[in-house]
Amino acid sequence: MNPLTKLVRRRLLTTLALGLVLATTAFLVPDAQVAEPRAELIATKWAKGLDVAQHTRKGGTIWVLAVGSDARPGQKVTRSRGDALHLIGFNPSSGHATDISIPRDSYVNIPGHGRSKINEALTLGGPKLMGRAVGNLVGVQPQYVFVTSFSGMSDLVIGIGGVDVDNPRAFSDPYVARYGFKKGRIHISGPHSVDFARARKTLPGGDFDRSANQSRVIRGIHRKIVARQNETGFMAKGVSLVMKKMHTTGLSGRDLYQLAHAVAAINPSKVRTCVLPGGIGNAGAASVVFPNVGAARAMGNDARNDGRLNRGCRG
Repeated sequence: MNPLTKLVRRRLLTTLALGLVLATTAFLVPDAQVAEPRAELIATKWAKGLDVAQHTRKGGTIWVLAVGSDARPGQKVTRSRGDALHLIGFNPSSGHATDISIPRDSYVNIPGHGRSKINEALTLGGPKLMGRAVGNLVGVQPQYVFVTSFSGMSDLVIGIGGVDVDNPRAFSDPYVARYGFKKGRIHISGPHSVDFARARKTLPGGDFDRSANQSRVIRGIHRKIVARQNETGFMAKGVSLVMKKMHTTGLSGRDLYQLAHAVAAINPSKVRTCVLPGGIGNAGAASVVFPNVGAARAMGNDARNDGRLNRGCRG
């Protein structure tokens, strides 16, 4: 193999590796971890005919719903509560990306099942129903749904050398982070990144602030992987971790490569995160969040075409 061919091959593998690692790591720490970590990336009916390369040339936003499953040991990850929900749109042409975080207790209509907390959609109908419920709320249907558990997240964050997050307030949590986190730019390792994303009891905004912290971890992981992607052996280790966890449904190897290429085109400085606002109330005996549907639709419309969210938001 001549040097030029080797170089081209290495770059292709690096691009693919980056996309796979981002697709697997960018998200969500549920309240509990499962004994055997796994992840699944599923193409929905809106992914049919999707040509990511064409999106890169002509514009267009690709939408992925990332779900953190609250599966307990012995439970199926794709049929347990979806307690961390991030609808992520990225546009390879503009280089922009948007992360819209949905509070897990949002009280919405779940197609075919009536009104309930949105995190029940995964239990009732799996990833595709969860995608429809979130898509109906925001007005943008995801082309892909990614579901994961996070017993392996700690090792993964350690593997990339930890992440830097911008923490707007000092806080601790009596259940998961008694040691606490300082205000400002902080570096957190694997176990601490899990705690940072799980804590909510002492945060003034509760699950709203918890969702915002999850997005901060997402951005920290993205920045670190982009910064280190060309280091010898770095991406290979990441891919090894990914392939042990992820299963795909409805995607070919070509699809995965194209998605990887699209994700790699995103500029970390052009990533915008937002937590969907809402009010706390009750539905029967349950405490729920009544999401601001108008705000949800406005966010979806705002980022629909170029992946850029211009609206002000929490987090």
